[in-house]
Amino acid sequence: MNREIKTTSDGSKTLYIKDLNENYHSHHGALQEAIHVFIKNGLNLVYFCDINILELGFGTGLNVLVTIDEFLKTDKNHIIKFFTIEKYPVNNSEIDELGYDSFFENPKMKEYYRQIHACEWNKTTEILPNFFFTKYNTDFFELKNLDLPKINLVYYDCFGARVQPDLWEKPLFEMVSDKMEVGGLLTTYSSKGSVRRILQELNFKIEKKAGPPGKREMINAVKLNEGF
Repeated sequence: MNREIKTTSDGSKTLYIKDLNENYHSHHGALQEAIHVFIKNGLNLVYFCDINILELGFGTGLNVLVTIDEFLKTDKNHIIKFFTIEKYPVNNSEIDELGYDSFFENPKMKEYYRQIHACEWNKTTEILPNFFFTKYNTDFFELKNLDLPKINLVYYDCFGARVQPDLWEKPLFEMVSDKMEVGGLLTTYSSKGSVRRILQELNFKIEKKAGPPGKREMINAVKLNEGF
């Protein structure tokens, strides 16, 4: 895909696809969006034991980095297994220009940033002790064929419905639900009414949350027992 680098309002950068008129992150702030949606309203709500995370999709790796940064603030006795899917990986020059490691205080983030992009696809890598990372170079709709443990937390970070409406329809959400543990949390920047209705049909409890800067609302969805 033809991509270019853009700087967002918080100083962090994102990728922009001109043909789709679509950013990988909010132009109001890539870093603050990732922290608000996936850490404050995701990881921090469920991170009290070993946890399996599924991300759709890997993209620039920013969501993995903010997760590692949060993990480093804990006692690191719990295990995180992070699984992510990406069909169109970013290239080395884009990784260099994005420079996400510079936004974190821990100097080791540079090493982790390089490692998550350089490590082998479809193979589990221990990025640091107790943080296991597996990235799959495939289409989201191949999720059903991936052998994953039950997922406790989903980062639903697909491109917007305006450019990829099929990623916000029932078939993909069903695949995600099938991979999740009962009580698992799905968090996303979206607040579309159609998304809420689909998740409710799939027996999720929906909670509207305040969105990141530039967005009024976002969604948290907890998978309930069948027939709850």
